[in-house]
Amino acid sequence: MTKVLILMGGESQEREVSLRSGQAVYNALKDSSYEVMTLDFKSDAINQLIEIDPDVVFIALHGKNGEDGTVQGLLELLGKPYTGSGVSASAICMNKILSKKLFTFENIPTAEYQIIDKHFLDQAEANIDSLAERLGLPMVIKAATQGSSIGTFIVRRREMIEKAIREALTFDSEVLAEKFIDGVEITASVIGNEEAVVLPLIEITSVNEFYDYESKYTPGMCSHIIPARIDQKTRREIETITKRTYEAFGCRGFSRVDFIVDKAGNPYVLEVNTIPGMTEMSLVPDAARAAGMNFTQLAEYIIRLALEK
Repeated sequence: MTKVLILMGGESQEREVSLRSGQAVYNALKDSSYEVMTLDFKSDAINQLIEIDPDVVFIALHGKNGEDGTVQGLLELLGKPYTGSGVSASAICMNKILSKKLFTFENIPTAEYQIIDKHFLDQAEANIDSLAERLGLPMVIKAATQGSSIGTFIVRRREMIEKAIREALTFDSEVLAEKFIDGVEITASVIGNEEAVVLPLIEITSVNEFYDYESKYTPGMCSHIIPARIDQKTRREIETITKRTYEAFGCRGFSRVDFIVDKAGNPYVLEVNTIPGMTEMSLVPDAARAAGMNFTQLAEYIIRLALEK
């Protein structure tokens, strides 16, 4: 019997969400043909991982040291198959600044942006004037390597720009400032290795100003609309861009590509999530369900893709 170890929890800002993802995957697989175990993957758990000696690892870790290529590198060294993307794709997708650079290089449509480090504030007034002139208001300030919208701020007034940058810099040494695009948020879930398939697109609406941490994980704070209320031309364009992005970043297993579609119907990629949430409120399970695949079938397929790699 194939032994599956689910890594969950960890020590990032997204620990609680990861625990929920891992538990949901465990519940889906516990009565399957696999021998399933879970491990709260803190820094002292490496020896436990080695002792368990799994046949395949299901990574349900979110945030730093789980989603950024770190644990993927460890599993590569141990020779253990694991779910999701490899080291390089995980590291690039986790870093919003590296992602933006690759979007630009690959001609993938994305919002105009500027990279900011702590020295930006040495001449705050002049630099903020230049930033506001370049990107306009409102603008989005994002910590570079946080997930679940942690460290993300929509700034509508010039006098709030410095505060948002300072807060984002508490998470990372670099910050992304991005032009705000007023439009519809669409997410495209992808599953597969070489032959990736885009699952039904989901339109996201939120009670809050944007799809933030609270909206994502609080029942009743958001809605997932399937099929997304966009025309066929835009739908096809998003599916094409999604596949091209998945391939350009070297993603494997499953991922989620997030978009904003502006008022004119133009899609812009926001980011790529290589370990999307697998909670009861998560988007990938919803998209899979719309494609006729229940949660257990989804989890089992992700494992088969890991073993195929």
